[in-house]
Amino acid sequence: MQPTNIQIDQDWLVQPGVQDVIQALTNDGGIARFVGGCVRDAMFHRPIRDIDIATDQTPDQVIALLDKAGLKHAPTGLAHGTVTAIAAGQGFEVTTLRVDEETDGRRAKVSFTDDWLVDAQRRDFTMNALYCDADGTVYDPVGGIDDIATHRVRFIGDADARIKEDYLRILRFFRFHAWYGQGTILDPQGLAACGDHKDGMEILSIERIRSEFLRLLESSDPAAALWPMQKVGILSLILPVEPDLIALEKLVAREQAADMLSAHRRLAILFSANLQSLGRHASNWKMSNAKKKRLRSMAKNCDVSAMDAASARAAIYRKGKQVFVDDLILWSDQINLDLLRLSQDWAVPTFPIAGDDVMTLGVAAGREVGDLLQSLEDYWVDQDFGPDRDALLGRLPGMLARQ
Repeated sequence: MQPTNIQIDQDWLVQPGVQDVIQALTNDGGIARFVGGCVRDAMFHRPIRDIDIATDQTPDQVIALLDKAGLKHAPTGLAHGTVTAIAAGQGFEVTTLRVDEETDGRRAKVSFTDDWLVDAQRRDFTMNALYCDADGTVYDPVGGIDDIATHRVRFIGDADARIKEDYLRILRFFRFHAWYGQGTILDPQGLAACGDHKDGMEILSIERIRSEFLRLLESSDPAAALWPMQKVGILSLILPVEPDLIALEKLVAREQAADMLSAHRRLAILFSANLQSLGRHASNWKMSNAKKKRLRSMAKNCDVSAMDAASARAAIYRKGKQVFVDDLILWSDQINLDLLRLSQDWAVPTFPIAGDDVMTLGVAAGREVGDLLQSLEDYWVDQDFGPDRDALLGRLPGMLARQ
């Protein structure tokens, strides 16, 4: 595999932990190169998330080399050739060059190789099969650089074959287009292959589908991928409703204006024609209780944009800031920026009265205490949180007398 004349020059290449791992892997003559997302995103001049490393050393050799260098490691995927090296408090996935011996549409059985081209050819997209040396020299065995230049997401080799190896690559194709396509047209061969093999997605786990779809929704222009997904019949396999993509485009514009992006908010707007099914879908997707609660709150379709400041503070207090912001951005044609600033700047107060304060008046512990506290708190909120603790305590005897 020959190097290109392109060289990456970014700070992460010379971080102490990065250099420690590379040096450990190459001390005995082995080759180690950065691969995948870190090289791709460096070429796109985007922030780097994870730093992955490919090597011609076997997993056993990798472990021995890390031990020799005094670096910690974890056997995170030995069957697939992956060891996580730990240096300077950071984890680096180190994976031996591989070739797929057997695939079933979800996972692969692999064997190890020292052939960099063979390793590249088993990957999904050309832009993900870029490697670079410790000095930043880039290797491009399958034409990824040209595709990055044109923002083209292209399967390596035969698109049909790549998809049959792992049907999740269908969703990844659209996710990567949403993230990197920047207004370009989807690769026609890739799009056709995704449509032809969409039924293979039925073997994928809910968790993998959920993760990929939410990551797609996190992009700056998710609708650019969702429109073609809908056209070839893939979106209907993921969502149980006819998605409102026009409403999504409008929401994305509002979110960008507010600089407050949310994949879950975008998921909710797709259900705007059938909001009652949103909570059930969240359960079917095995979301966390917190995420399910948030989506069910969104499904109430509460437009708060016309509230005055006092009403907004009351809503924030009762619902929480996150729910209020979701309602503000989701369900109004134009964001009320004054209320948005209020939601971010206002320090939510703590109700200054507790059950013990009620019981000092001779009220026995139980439901009556809770009812009095709730009535007093409602009064405090209705008064825009103005009465202080002394004023509220002074109100308690009269409330008790009226019961």
